[in-house]
Amino acid sequence: MRLEILYEDEDYVAINKPAGVMVHKTPLEKDPSTLFAVQLLRDQLNQHVFPLHRLDRPTSGVLMFAKSSKAASILQPAFAGNGIKKFYLAVIRGYAPESHGFIHQQLAKDLNGIKQEATTEYWELSRTEIPMASTSRYPSSRYALLRAYPHTGRMHQIRRHLAHIRHYIIGDSTHGDNKQNKFFRQTFGLKEMLLHAIELRFIHPKSGEHTLVKAEIPEYFTATCKAIQLSIPPQ
Repeated sequence: MRLEILYEDEDYVAINKPAGVMVHKTPLEKDPSTLFAVQLLRDQLNQHVFPLHRLDRPTSGVLMFAKSSKAASILQPAFAGNGIKKFYLAVIRGYAPESHGFIHQQLAKDLNGIKQEATTEYWELSRTEIPMASTSRYPSSRYALLRAYPHTGRMHQIRRHLAHIRHYIIGDSTHGDNKQNKFFRQTFGLKEMLLHAIELRFIHPKSGEHTLVKAEIPEYFTATCKAIQLSIPPQ
């Protein structure tokens, strides 16, 4: 697999990570066919790269690396704070509670159950209602397209926050709605999760310039939205 490079300079490089590709190896991943972004990009550029943040395995979109440990140490603190702005697109079950709103819900950091403050801001971009029953409860089904911005960087934050308000991301097998996932798999052939990191903004540490990196929406994402008549505004 050859990764799509969205941005590159002497210190940093950003790719459009495909869904299903992990950022780097973990002891828990035993499948020999699994692809890792760090390894793929290292081989593609013929040099070591250092991931500056993470994207969940089923999430596609902008993923940024440094080309040296020094460059990583300079920019990485911005990812831990609010210096980096990351925006996502997500297709959810139902309509958002508000056209623009916030989800404030503490999230456990790890299996120890220690909770951290977490805030996700969202904007509803479009909505649809299709004359098909995704469950036996209603004769039609409603969905919406959100633009989401996590003000904090907790594990699976957007997925867990939307699950908390019961507007599950379509295709999310961990925090989503299994009935909805089955409906989309059987009706539209969707195997992926509809969460895409579409945009990343940062101030370049050398030039001081505001830098914008955008990732094209995957074909399966746009095809599914078209199938349920959910419009995607220009990004």
